[in-house]
Amino acid sequence: MSNKRDYYEVLGVAKNATEEEIKKAYRKKAIQYHPDKNPGDKEAEEKFKEAAEAYDILSNPEKRQRYDQFGHEGLGGGAGAGAYGGAGMSMEDIFSHFGDIFGGHFGGFGGFSSSRSGRHQHVNRGSDLRVRVKLTLKEIATGVEKKIKVKKYVSCKACNGTGAEHGTAYTECNTCHGSGVVTKIQQTILGAMQTTASCPTCNGEGRVITKKCPECNGEGVLREEEVISINIPAGVAEGMQLSMSGKGNAARHGGVNGDLLVVIEEEPHPELLRDENDLIYNLLLSFPTAALGGSVEVPTIDGRAKVKIDPGTQPGKVLRLRGKGLPSVNRYGTGDLLVNVSVYVPESLTSDEKATLDKLNKSSNFTPTPSVKDRIFSKLRHMFD
Repeated sequence: MSNKRDYYEVLGVAKNATEEEIKKAYRKKAIQYHPDKNPGDKEAEEKFKEAAEAYDILSNPEKRQRYDQFGHEGLGGGAGAGAYGGAGMSMEDIFSHFGDIFGGHFGGFGGFSSSRSGRHQHVNRGSDLRVRVKLTLKEIATGVEKKIKVKKYVSCKACNGTGAEHGTAYTECNTCHGSGVVTKIQQTILGAMQTTASCPTCNGEGRVITKKCPECNGEGVLREEEVISINIPAGVAEGMQLSMSGKGNAARHGGVNGDLLVVIEEEPHPELLRDENDLIYNLLLSFPTAALGGSVEVPTIDGRAKVKIDPGTQPGKVLRLRGKGLPSVNRYGTGDLLVNVSVYVPESLTSDEKATLDKLNKSSNFTPTPSVKDRIFSKLRHMFD
């Protein structure tokens, strides 16, 4: 089970908080724990990263819905990554996401800047990859490690992803003087207005390549095939999406890798049906077994289990095998195996069988009483209520 703190608790908001309330709470935390306000304070730095991770999840409707339903496991905890990779996220990664909170380039609030150097270079980010992984019910019950081959962009080793020959053939941009941004002042009817934008010469990177790397032609990335191990937690469901931070495409000229999004598909089981964490099996009994009782075997995820049939078992009765279903993805419990009883009626009979049944049919014991009819009708009415 994940040892991460609840994201709502991290930001100090209720679970029904609005987007604006979440944004306001994050801004407050970012200001409180910003490294420039807490120099050398490792605890404040971790809380700063923790708040950034919580905001990334709760500000995204899709991620927030998965988190509310499945908790940290639903965001890829079992795949070995959260949205930011937890405490492993660099400060540059976090600052690259500050635009919607502090407006444009995070030039500072309260007098401190968005990085230790005071510069605002654009941080490239690689695109995400999405793959589908098919799982059997047994794999879903226990969790599984899958190895898949993915064609993706990886960082060029010849230039360390810079795109420059030997990783050093670049110089400071003359347009923005290495800052990555340009500032313009325009006169309007409301007075002078200052605007800041990414430098058009270097695309916000603060530097320009003087000699391209011959291996990647100055891109900093190459397309290759990579084998990736995916640890899938127990209890996942059809359509659920896990996220592996940093396992997507590498970014041009360095920066932050994209994520690998793993979409879960379930392979149909030949005998069992899934209903959330419960499993359902339709048991077809012979008439003599239903009437006389006995012992039968039913399939489970682990093999087969013996089930006792009481004499006079009626069609529609449900036998419950507790704990024989699937575990919750948050490990809050395990579902059951529900055995739905049906009785098989032969489609053709021999003359001897017909004679025997005809004798039984004349017995009052084989004619349903009014109380039995009322009980069956009551069950049917309950099913359609």
